[in-house]
Amino acid sequence: MAAALGAESGAIAKNASPIYGVTIPEGYRQWELIAPALEAEPLNELRAVLGNAVAIEAYRGATLPFPDGTILAKLAWKHVQSPEFEPASVPGAATTVQIMVKDSVKYAETGGWGFGRFVGGKPVDEAQHQTCFACHEARVKGHDFVFTRFAP
Repeated sequence: MAAALGAESGAIAKNASPIYGVTIPEGYRQWELIAPALEAEPLNELRAVLGNAVAIEAYRGATLPFPDGTILAKLAWKHVQSPEFEPASVPGAATTVQIMVKDSVKYAETGGWGFGRFVGGKPVDEAQHQTCFACHEARVKGHDFVFTRFAP
């Protein structure tokens, strides 16, 4: 989990998100699937949200608020028509990896969550990170600021 939280010394780790210091956790692609999603225009993306073991246990137990140590990873791709099966949409070019880290002390001002948005493995600018919590707060405050529900 420490990799996702950035540097413990207070310095921002290399490739960490501005404001929050969140990095892409090692091994996140091996985490369990929480849910897929299809994002309509203008984003036109296929998305998959994965969770670490703490997140999966919280989802399975319907635990809210999520416990500290929960990490969610959203992977997104442009969706394109399958060349083999025309009715299907499949992942095209990767667009972003977004990370949410629950640490109720470190991120107390943002509902206990730190955010990271990455394109090509590099964090996007501070202006984009300034929009993260406001969107979550406006839309999903009652679900501990998390959009994604567990897919049955």
